[in-house]
Amino acid sequence: MEIKELNQKSNIQQHKKLMSAYTQINNLLLALETQGLPDEIVIFINTKIDHINAISNSEKEIKKELRKSQSSMLLKIEKELKLVPKNYYRNTWLAIGMAAFGIPLGVVFGAALGNMGFLGIGLPIGMVIGLAVGTQMDKKAFEEGRQLDLEIT
Repeated sequence: MEIKELNQKSNIQQHKKLMSAYTQINNLLLALETQGLPDEIVIFINTKIDHINAISNSEKEIKKELRKSQSSMLLKIEKELKLVPKNYYRNTWLAIGMAAFGIPLGVVFGAALGNMGFLGIGLPIGMVIGLAVGTQMDKKAFEEGRQLDLEIT
C-alpha cells in the first residue's frame, strides 16, 4: 500500500511559514515511504493526508492542521514502530532534564547554601543531564536503524 501525496494549495507560495510546514510534512512522508510501513499505519497516514487535502480555510487553520496532523503521525509511528526523527530524544530529554533534575538540584543548592537565589543553578545542570541522556538515546536509535532521515523543527 502506498502513502498518498499531499496536495499543495495555490496560495501557499505567498506564506513563508505555511510553505515551511508543507515542506516539512512532505519530507516526513518521503522518509516514511522508504521504511516499508505496515498497512494499518499507511491507512492512518492516508486519512490524515485526506483530511489536510480537504481543508480550504484560512492560512492559520491550514498551518494549525498541518502541525496537528504531523505530530499525531509522528506519535503513532513512534509508539507502534519505534521510529523517530533525528534529535527526537535530545529535544524531549532537554525539557525533562530541566524539570526532573534541574529544579530539584536548584532547591538542594538553595537550601544547602541558605539562599534560594541559587535555585537557578540547577536548571543548566539539569539541561546538560537531559542533553546527555537524549543524545545517547538518539545514538542508540541510529545504530538500531530506528531513526528517520529528517529533523523536525
